[in-house]
Amino acid sequence: MELQYRENSLSAEDFIRLRVEVGRVCIPLPQAEAALRRGLYNVTAFFGEKAVGMGRLVGDGAMYWYIQDMAVLPEFQGQGIGKHIVEMLLFHAYEHTPSGCFSTVGLMAAKGKEGFYEKLGFKGRPDSGCGAGMIFYAEKPQTEGDQA
Repeated sequence: MELQYRENSLSAEDFIRLRVEVGRVCIPLPQAEAALRRGLYNVTAFFGEKAVGMGRLVGDGAMYWYIQDMAVLPEFQGQGIGKHIVEMLLFHAYEHTPSGCFSTVGLMAAKGKEGFYEKLGFKGRPDSGCGAGMIFYAEKPQTEGDQA
């Protein structure tokens, strides 16, 4: 079997499974479906018919792009899958940046994975011109009948 990369074909079930198998929080199916519907672009690596890696682009689709949910199953790591997915995501952002303009592609690397992204041209923050990246978690208690 060979590896295949497919654009915009990530299912909500594979999205959840890949997240869980790399140690991330399991999210409810309606939230996964909404995230995929509202995302700009995604790439999924398949070994046969099994999704083994993924990455998504979110943002405004013109100036600001963010790489989210990069994940490659542990048994498939070290084979260039993550690198290829990031390259496809970056190419998509480049192709959709208007001529004569620039856009920004950001991400928040998992602890210990910063070097992976630095090899692909990303710059760590803070640096001499930029402050640290920051995050805010908005957690909403579930109420009866809530859907993502």
